[in-house]
Amino acid sequence: MADFKVITSDFVKVHISTSKDDISFNEKRFPKDLAISDLKAKLELITGGNCHTMQIEAYDKNNKHICTLADNDALLGSYPIDDGMRLHVVDKFSIRNELDFGNVPKFECSEEEYSKKSDSVRAFLLKNKLGQYNEENAKKKEKQMEEEKKLAESTPIGSRCKVTVSNAPSRLGSVMYTGPVETLPGFWIGVKYDEPLGKNNGTFKGKTYFECPDNYGAFVKPQNVECGDFPEEDYDLNEEI
Repeated sequence: MADFKVITSDFVKVHISTSKDDISFNEKRFPKDLAISDLKAKLELITGGNCHTMQIEAYDKNNKHICTLADNDALLGSYPIDDGMRLHVVDKFSIRNELDFGNVPKFECSEEEYSKKSDSVRAFLLKNKLGQYNEENAKKKEKQMEEEKKLAESTPIGSRCKVTVSNAPSRLGSVMYTGPVETLPGFWIGVKYDEPLGKNNGTFKGKTYFECPDNYGAFVKPQNVECGDFPEEDYDLNEEI
């Protein structure tokens, strides 16, 4: 009798939520061989919770509590976590609360005084080498930004292109804009699609970067754009039944 093996993905895609103000985050992808302690460190950067005090609860797609990821030494894959489930972070979020001023009057101090405080967000990030204070990550991000800028600058406006984004079919169009987009990080390519498969008309948050009909425009990352001889297809709507 032949042996059968069940092959599963090495990664799991889950949604993230927190116990503070029902805040939720976009779907995230984690390797199954990630230790829960390392998962908490990643969730600390995402949610602003403290990896030493947070608890992680898992819920299925029907919002039913499945388990609590309590063993810091266990691997994520050892728990019954499947794609589409939700990891709920329970914590006091004291770090993020420092940033949530609301209607409370701000306490202001000089840059020199703030740098001397041992209980500030900056002190915490610096001590744990997180965010901008992680030199290795900062250099990596800077390098990625330089490569992204070069790609954008080398993309000719007016050229035909094919846009390929993960989990979506390829789309043909024309390059209409290259450069930064206000409020968005990094550099972007403005594309006018051949079909109404976009999200805008070349305008983003009230600023116009290029012009095209509604739902024909989109802003995509340079690494997702391939320029070449991509002739525009003839879409004859009269042939559709």
